[in-house]
Amino acid sequence: MQVLKFGGSSVSNAENINNVISIVQQSLKKNKNIVIVLSAMGGTTDALLSAAIIATHGDISYKEKLQIIEQRHLTTVKELIPVQHQSSVLSMVKKCCNKIEDICNGVFLLKELSQRTKDSIISYGELLSSQIFSAKLKSLDILNTWKDARELIITDSEFGAANVDFEKTNKNIQSFIFSLDTAVCIIPGFIACDKNGNTTTLGRGGSDYTAAIIAAALSVSVVEIWTDVSGMMTADPRLVSNAKVIHHISYQEAMELSHFGAKVIYPPTIQPVMNKRIPVAIKNTFAPDDAGTLIENVSSKNGGSIRGISSINKLALLSLEGSGMVGIPGFSKRLFEALSNEKINVILITQSSSEHSICVGIEEANADKAKEVVDKAFAHEIEIKKVEALIIEKGLAIVALVGDNMKNHSGISGKMFGTLGRNGVNVRAIAQGSSERNISAVIAMTDIKKAINVLHEEFFETTYKQINLFISGTGNVGSRQLAQLQQQFAYLHDHMLLQVRVAGISNSKKMFFNDKGVDLFKWKELLQSGDKMIMQHFISTIQKKNLRNSVFVDVTANDEVAGSYAHFLEKSISVVACNKVAASSSYEYYKRLKDLAREFNALYLFETNVGAGLPVIGTLNDLLRSGDKVNRI
Repeated sequence: MQVLKFGGSSVSNAENINNVISIVQQSLKKNKNIVIVLSAMGGTTDALLSAAIIATHGDISYKEKLQIIEQRHLTTVKELIPVQHQSSVLSMVKKCCNKIEDICNGVFLLKELSQRTKDSIISYGELLSSQIFSAKLKSLDILNTWKDARELIITDSEFGAANVDFEKTNKNIQSFIFSLDTAVCIIPGFIACDKNGNTTTLGRGGSDYTAAIIAAALSVSVVEIWTDVSGMMTADPRLVSNAKVIHHISYQEAMELSHFGAKVIYPPTIQPVMNKRIPVAIKNTFAPDDAGTLIENVSSKNGGSIRGISSINKLALLSLEGSGMVGIPGFSKRLFEALSNEKINVILITQSSSEHSICVGIEEANADKAKEVVDKAFAHEIEIKKVEALIIEKGLAIVALVGDNMKNHSGISGKMFGTLGRNGVNVRAIAQGSSERNISAVIAMTDIKKAINVLHEEFFETTYKQINLFISGTGNVGSRQLAQLQQQFAYLHDHMLLQVRVAGISNSKKMFFNDKGVDLFKWKELLQSGDKMIMQHFISTIQKKNLRNSVFVDVTANDEVAGSYAHFLEKSISVVACNKVAASSSYEYYKRLKDLAREFNALYLFETNVGAGLPVIGTLNDLLRSGDKVNRI
């Protein structure tokens, strides 16, 4: 027996549902019995919730929202199911939508929306999609049984995120499934029922959870989670173009990656199957032949220490500091208790060994509320100056390296922080569990894309390093340099393992940028179509782009351009100049540039300012490296 779960994007319209039908037909060739768990059609849950919230405000437009939801489902039935089989399904959709409207009418009149009522309203998304799917299978002569999950999964009355009574639930599932006389069973995900018969929901990732609960109760061989991506990735593909599919991963690694932002699966949902050591396969509905990701108890080694890189945006750091904390037990307890009472989730914790401060990371949206409750909890200590008022830093993010093989593998942390440092990414806080499965760093949110890219390049892309060039000057020398770069791209790629991109160019009149690389066959036309060149705007644009391994190249003889080098070096952007102005100006300015380069891990490179630009400096360096000594210049 096998359990297959299909997400909202997989059943969002008739075309996608037909893809799912094909997958089910293939699965039936390999398995005698299958259980199919379905989410609501993509976007339906949010649309139902939105209509309910509009109703609480006494706004009659909630009826229009409900009408759109109803029409979408009716259209799907008409496109999906043959005319001779449509009548009963259309009637079912109408009845369900009438019930939704009746509940929303009550919300409208009372102007009140409890969590219990929310659960009742949003449950219809899964009820509709699963019954439409069941009807489609029957129209194809694939016999199946539709079963309301509320008759199987029993929970407490914690509406919105109910806790499952596994003893009763497992008995219900086993009793029902083992008595079936059809090969296929269709069950709506996400929904359940409390002991009083009230509809409850299983919270975030609820449909995955439904599939895991059923799979564990039946001790199946594997659970397949069908979604719109081909498995878990080494990094977010929206941020890292070279992200790769992770073909094998352990339960613990999957939960770590998911906690830190990987949205493919939600950690608590795999707990039931993890306890039974049942593998979970993540597959792509729209590319069913892709291998996907297999989550299992012990994953095969991939030859590296890191399995993936993940991140969480919109983080705030809370810092509780004060000399009165040193050696006094109970401060941490009171801090976490104050946050817990307001249901504020702590994402990351770090504390100095001096006990002078404790720092926690939470969602930025809860920062102001957190400050209020913590300052209140420590009001006495703040008043007598034992501790300072809670310090809040916003606009932060977490980047995390995850991998079982990191344990007892020295050098991972050094490699991580060295890579971030070389690219000017400042680390505000660090955390690592004793399991050594995760290293987390808190950084500025503006640095997150660059940080993930440089880390991915360091740990997963051992062959090529990407260099992003910003070139100022397109005269005789500059244009020849661009032509040479165009000719040398393939050589640099094949022989020096460098992926060189010209991400921006400028002359005295215009500037043009392209993060994916300026087409050097058409650079003149592109530059002509660019924005007006204003040096300050050129600098700020490069800084805001914050691309990894950035290099500013000055091919001008302009004083203003030469005076801008410090702005680049301060952001860890290396400077390469044939402009003689900076290095032949005051010694103080030259020294400042060299000091900045050292301080921010950047390079400031140039050649001689004498002898008609002959490469005197390179020659002198070669002599010094060979043991000669310069006595006088």
